[in-house]
Amino acid sequence: MGSGMAARLCQAGHDLTVYNRSAERLQPLIAQGAKGAKNIAEACAADVVFTMLADDAALESVVFETGGILENLQPGAIHVSCSTVSVSLSARLAQAHAQKQQGYVAAPVFGRPDAAAAGKLYIVAAGKPDLIAKTQPLFDILGQRTFTVSDMPEKANLVKLSGNFLIATVIESLGEAMALVEKGGVDRHQYLDLLTSSLFNIPVYKNYGAMIADRHFDPAGFAAHLGQKDIRLTLAAAEQLKVPLPFASILRDRFLDLGAHGGENLDWSAIGSLAAKDAALIP
Repeated sequence: MGSGMAARLCQAGHDLTVYNRSAERLQPLIAQGAKGAKNIAEACAADVVFTMLADDAALESVVFETGGILENLQPGAIHVSCSTVSVSLSARLAQAHAQKQQGYVAAPVFGRPDAAAAGKLYIVAAGKPDLIAKTQPLFDILGQRTFTVSDMPEKANLVKLSGNFLIATVIESLGEAMALVEKGGVDRHQYLDLLTSSLFNIPVYKNYGAMIADRHFDPAGFAAHLGQKDIRLTLAAAEQLKVPLPFASILRDRFLDLGAHGGENLDWSAIGSLAAKDAALIP
C-alpha cells in the first residue's frame, strides 16, 4: 500500500525520499526518481513525512526508538500516519509530537493496493485544521476524496477501525449466504450476480463477493493476520468506550479459526470460505 502511495507522489513531481526496513523494496521507487534513505533520520529531512506500517509495534519503533521520527523531525514539520493502528497509540503520537513542536495528522485510508496505485483511496483525516490544510494537496494526489472527521487525530483511527469491522462483517455474511444457497443447489456465481445487480450493487459486495465465489485468496491484497489485528483493535476501542460489539467477537474467532488452519497470510476475505468448509462444501 505504501509503495503505491509513494509512487503517486513521485509521479506528481514531488521531491520524495523513501525509506523501508527492507531496502530492496525501495528500488522500484528509486527507478521512478525517488531518493533512497539509508535510515529514518535521512527520511525526516522534509516538511511532511508519511508512514504506512502494519501495526502498532512497527509504528512505535519507527517513531519512538532512538534514531526515529520523533527524534529527527524538525519543529513545524508534519508526520502523517496512514497506518491502521489503535486509537490509544494515535492519541499518544499526537501528544508526543506536540511536545516536540511537530505536527501530527492521522490519515488512515480505505482501499486496496490497486486503489493506492491509481490514486483512488478514500482518506479519513483528523488533526489540527491548519495541518490538514497543509497536507490536503498531498491527499488530493493520493485519494479520490478526503473526509476530515475531527481535530483530534485518534478519531480518524476509530473511524477506520469501525469501517474495517463493517467490511469484515460483509465478508463473513457473504460467505455464510453463499454457503447456504450453494448447499441448496444454487450456483454461487449466479447468486452473486443476482445480489450485485440488485440490492447490493456496491464495490464491497462485488469485489469481496467475487473473491469468495472464486475461492481465490492468494496472493493477499490485505492479509488475514492484519484483519485479525484490526478486529482486535476494534474490540479494544469498544471496551474502552463501553460499547458491546457482539459481531466483532464472532469475527475475532473467525480470524483465529482461519489462522489456526494456516490461513493467516491469505487475503482476509478467506474468512468468507469458512462457512463453506463448515457446510462440508469444500475440504
